[in-house]
Amino acid sequence: MYYIGLAARLLLVLVFAAAAAGKSWRRGSFDAFVSSLTALRLFPRRLSAPVAVATVVAEAVTAVLLAVPATAGAGLALAMVLLGAFVAGILAARRGGRQVPCRCFGATSMPLGIPHVIRNALLAAVAAVGLAAMAVTSAPGSVHPGGLAIAGVTAAVGALMVVRMDDLLALAPIAR
Repeated sequence: MYYIGLAARLLLVLVFAAAAAGKSWRRGSFDAFVSSLTALRLFPRRLSAPVAVATVVAEAVTAVLLAVPATAGAGLALAMVLLGAFVAGILAARRGGRQVPCRCFGATSMPLGIPHVIRNALLAAVAAVGLAAMAVTSAPGSVHPGGLAIAGVTAAVGALMVVRMDDLLALAPIAR
């Protein structure tokens, strides 16, 4: 169970770090994120920039909390809260008929939709699995290199698929 929890934490570290970096790496990316929040119309327009800053900071803090073993539980809990908020926001925007490009990891033209809801719900489930794994196991006295390698590769491949999900979906168009 330790390596399952470790893989969950690593995957979420990579995803949240990529999300924070993708939105803030360049000024244009951050401005596009602010514009997408404005277009979602989930709160007053004047709050778009502060909410964008808060989102990026929360994602970065989550990644740091997850990376530090002593704060990993708090990171997993914060990840679940953030992902739940993202799911609620996407569903509210869709219910209002708004088609807004996903700026989850930077610029993309794919509008937020059910695939993003599923992705975020699955990531929340990964965080829940990580919390469960932490509750039933502790770090082993000595780690097995094979276990570390499998956890690391699983997390890296999973994170890559999450971050590039819009590109993967563009290869196989499905109803959104």
